[in-house]
Amino acid sequence: MTVVCVLCDPPRPGLVLSDLVENGPLTGEEAADLYAAMLKDTFVAVERSGGDLLVNYRPEEHLPEEHRRDEGDAEAAVRALAADALSDLDDVRFEVQVGSSYAARAGNTATHLLREEDADSVAVVRGTAPFLTRATVDSAAMKLRSTPVVLGPAPEGRVFYAAFTEPIDFADAFAAPEVSTLAARGDEADLGVDFLPMQPVLRTPADFDTVLPLLAARRDAGRIVPRETAPLIAELGLLD
Repeated sequence: MTVVCVLCDPPRPGLVLSDLVENGPLTGEEAADLYAAMLKDTFVAVERSGGDLLVNYRPEEHLPEEHRRDEGDAEAAVRALAADALSDLDDVRFEVQVGSSYAARAGNTATHLLREEDADSVAVVRGTAPFLTRATVDSAAMKLRSTPVVLGPAPEGRVFYAAFTEPIDFADAFAAPEVSTLAARGDEADLGVDFLPMQPVLRTPADFDTVLPLLAARRDAGRIVPRETAPLIAELGLLD
């Protein structure tokens, strides 16, 4: 069984999806709402899969100083999102991230679970892949039975999913292009690497060029669309 770790921040304006504000069409509040919607969809996809959901959050004191809140509680914010998305939280773990960069935080989490808790496999995701589904998580788990590293490629050399049955050298492992850097680290560790079908992520303005047509196509074809993300994007006037 795969422990799927969603590495996330509290959905605060300016803290999350800032590139969609600075170089894109959204306000800080809208970007925070979009981030929250994608996190909820991620939580649901993992909860419905055969994996175990671990919400890995940055605590208040580890956030950039300008985004800390005197009355804030980062854990309470992500717990509230999970509670809103899921029927109950009994099987959901909430743990603090440790590390100064995304690669360090992802690596510390994955390595601890694999070595100290004897997890069969661990996946790390950012929660910004709106088309992540239960089937994708379960497909990755099947591949992990025979291959120690399974990567989900995203456009521009990124990844939407990275899963491991053995630790790799995680130092700067998510350096661009993420997919080739992670694959090289797997090869350096003499671990086999396999891949999932490509999926888009939504972190930059250019990502709208892929996400919006796909959302519209799936909607018009009567196919499943992200429950939280799709209606919010329509509400923001981004989806015709």
